[in-house]
Amino acid sequence: MAEAEGKAASSDEQLQPVSVSSSGPEDGQPAARTQSTEERVEAGGAARAESTGERVEAGGAARAESTEERVEAGGAARAESTEERAEGAALLANHDPTSVTLALDPFKRRKFFVLRPGTLNQAIKDVEALVDKEVDGSIHGIWLMAEVDHWNNEKERIVIITDNSLLIFKYDFVMFNCDQMQRIPLNFVDRITHGTFSFPRRSILRREGEGVRVFWDRLREPSFTSRWNPFATDYPFNTFTYHPVRNTDDMFTALCDIHNFRVQLLDAAQKAHAIKPVPGKANGVLVLNQHIEIEAYVGLMSFLGNQNKLGYCMARGNLGF
Repeated sequence: MAEAEGKAASSDEQLQPVSVSSSGPEDGQPAARTQSTEERVEAGGAARAESTGERVEAGGAARAESTEERVEAGGAARAESTEERAEGAALLANHDPTSVTLALDPFKRRKFFVLRPGTLNQAIKDVEALVDKEVDGSIHGIWLMAEVDHWNNEKERIVIITDNSLLIFKYDFVMFNCDQMQRIPLNFVDRITHGTFSFPRRSILRREGEGVRVFWDRLREPSFTSRWNPFATDYPFNTFTYHPVRNTDDMFTALCDIHNFRVQLLDAAQKAHAIKPVPGKANGVLVLNQHIEIEAYVGLMSFLGNQNKLGYCMARGNLGF
């Protein structure tokens, strides 16, 4: 019995450490895993908290900076807009109605072919070559003007005064060709009228500016058919006015000066009357300062033609002249 109890006790002592050693690791692993999970949770929470805090701070700072930038940009834009409105108000206060017209004129004048470099010089050479020295004599002056017919149509013309003749050329500044020439002997010129233009009482037409009308047969009146024929050429007078390019520069101002043209025409005509008087006609030239009347009433064709400058050699886009 004693030996049996000793064996049992020894066996119990041997078994006890085994049970303890086997149960120790099983209880330690869950604790370690729990501790690791808690650390990761705490670390992740702290990281997320820090990241969230950083994003919040960064977002707040960015929004604050963006708000400040928008405020500064808006303030600067409003300040600039206020300055621009102030400048615009100052310009409107000092505005001259003629300044718009003067600003638009150079753009319109560039369309005239006569302003192209070398065009006018070539045209003058071509028309001078058509002057007959034996019939016309020497050249006194050359002018660039607009002729106004009896239906109020404007036509671009080059006019030359010589010793014996008044030469009127219809020149094509596009093709550099003289299409028509009219020769009027100066000893036949008997009247020169200058002044503003006028129309009949019931006419709806108007024309600004001044002109010069040259008569060479005061006894002959145009017929009824000629008055109503827009293409009639048997009128005993020619009417001239300023060319639209006269204000381009000093050269064109002198070339388009109808006052100087009238003075030189009167002087040349009086000399021609003295040298070669016409039998049956009173010698001398009568100069009148009065309205130049154009007997046109409706003038739809002249209105469209003058507004679009159809009587001038101009650049007209793809249509040409």
